Parts: sequence; C-alpha cells; structure tokens
Amino acid sequence: MADPSLLSLLEEAEGGFVSGEEISRKLGISRTAVWKQIRKLEAEGYTIEAVPRMGYRIVKRPSRLLRQEIMAHLRTSSFGRHLILLDEVGSTQEALRELAEAGAPEGTLVIAERQTEGRGRMGRTWLSPPGKGIWMSLLLRPLIPLPQIPQLTLLAAVAMHRAITRITGLDLGIKWPNDLLIKGKKISGILMESAAEEARVKYVLSGIGISVNLDAEDFPPDIRSKATSLKLAAGREWDRPRIVAEVLDEFEKLYEIYRNEGFSPIRTLWEMNAVTLGKPAVLNTPAGTVEGVPVSLDDAGGLVVRMPDGGLQVFYSADVETIQTEHGM
Repeated sequence: MADPSLLSLLEEAEGGFVSGEEISRKLGISRTAVWKQIRKLEAEGYTIEAVPRMGYRIVKRPSRLLRQEIMAHLRTSSFGRHLILLDEVGSTQEALRELAEAGAPEGTLVIAERQTEGRGRMGRTWLSPPGKGIWMSLLLRPLIPLPQIPQLTLLAAVAMHRAITRITGLDLGIKWPNDLLIKGKKISGILMESAAEEARVKYVLSGIGISVNLDAEDFPPDIRSKATSLKLAAGREWDRPRIVAEVLDEFEKLYEIYRNEGFSPIRTLWEMNAVTLGKPAVLNTPAGTVEGVPVSLDDAGGLVVRMPDGGLQVFYSADVETIQTEHGM
C-alpha cells in the first residue's frame, strides 16, 4: 500500500498540485521513491494527474464501500448483518474460513475492496481491482449432505441474475454452472467451498465476484474479449452498496425457498435464464473434451447433455463453450 503520508499531502491540497520536490522534502524520500508511491496510489484506485514543474494532484478517488451505505439498502434477516469490511485481503474466502472455524453465524459476510489472491473456479485467478467491483464471501451453514453443494452454486447464480437484472435492466444470461454473461462476456463468478464432518456439511463459503465499474483497461488484454463489466455494458457507473444489498436479499429469499421446498424451484428458475441449454457445445472435462447439446439440469444440479449418439450424459465438472455457427450463437 502507498504511504498514508503521501495521501494526506495530496488530500490537503484539495485538488491543487503538490510538487514532487515538496513531497520528497516532507516525506524524506527521493524523487524516484515519490514516483513509486504515486504508482501505488494509482494501483489502489486513485487517478493522479502529473504535470511537469507543477507536480501531482488527485483527480479521482476510489469509490469505497461504506458499512452505513450497505446497511441502508439491506432488507435481509441474517445475510450480511454480521459484516466485515476490509481494505485489502489475500482472499475473502480465506478470511471467512477463519471466521467460520471460529464459530461465526450463518450470513456472516466478508467484503474486500481489493484481493491480492482472488480465486475462481478450477484454480483460476480472479481479477479484483480496488474500488470498482464487489469481491465478497458469504457464510452458509446448510443442513444438507455434501453431494448437494452444487445446488447452492446454481442458487447463487439465480440470486445474482435476478438482483442485477432488476437493478440494471441489462440482458443477462447464466452459463453453466454459475457465470453471468452479457452478450457472451463474463461479468461475475461464484466459487463454493465447503467443510464437512461425518459426510454432513459443516459450512459453505460462497465467494462472489462482480465486475461492476471496471473500465476496459482494467482487464488484461488476453481476457478483454471474454470479460466485461456492468459499467462497460450499460455506459454508466453503478451503486455498489445497492448491488451488494440486492444480491444478499435475493440470495436469502431463494435460500429459504430451497430449505423449505428443495431444489426443484431453483432448478426451474436457473433453466429459465440459462444461455447454455439447447445449443451445441464443447465441454472440457477432467476426463477430456466432448461435444453435445446441454438440455437440462438433473436433480443434483448436474448438466444433462444429449450426446452425438442420442444418449444422455450428466456432467458435474466441466467448462462449457457454446459452438458458434455461421449464423451466430
């Protein structure tokens, strides 16, 4: 993180310039060190203007999540009511795991402005720049057997789809099992991790990442064709506290339905909003690559695929890529 003294100097200037010489003198560091500290501030979400012979000034500050703003929108009974806000963490999943092992109640939520070791499905890294997205993990303590954990992943996807669609009006679709897409580009992801005792679930960590106000340059060049943000899709910035609250509200409502009625209502909602079903696809599985047409979910949340020979096969772990035809997807 940048030296807090540098930030204080720039803040005190109230939008005016502070020369590199003055910063160097007051902080007792070299001009090169000043430049490095400026770069750290930029990495933390600040936009800094640098003008020769004038110095540096703050043009834009990062949008920080504030407890009072989230709570003002929150309508849940338990989800998010025990809230831990962090400026920076390796992973919200690991921070929440420690709390879960210490006995934290269901609904405990950890949100970080920035993750340095954010993770996605299948061990992938998750881009988590500060001040622009929602990087959070929610603690669940469901009374279900381990094989039903995939159902919670699908439930979370439906909750996010309903909440974000309601707020933004954007045309979102769910890609199996839990990615949200806008025009084929990913805007969010979910990572479910669990701990068990005697074949019963002890707790589940529901990691959620939503690219809210990221700009195109925030994405590495190699994924810009595959990822986007709500801001890029809509051409405007969005209120992150409201999105956090809406996602939690939908999640809690669907979670209660799931506990009372089982997976069937969740499966119906998922299938209604899926972009994966009914289209030829390539599935990259741990056992190799296969082609087929996804047609539905099974009772456990697995993807039912019609194979080239007409038979049906269920997959529980796979990357699904829809095959584009000459007429489009």
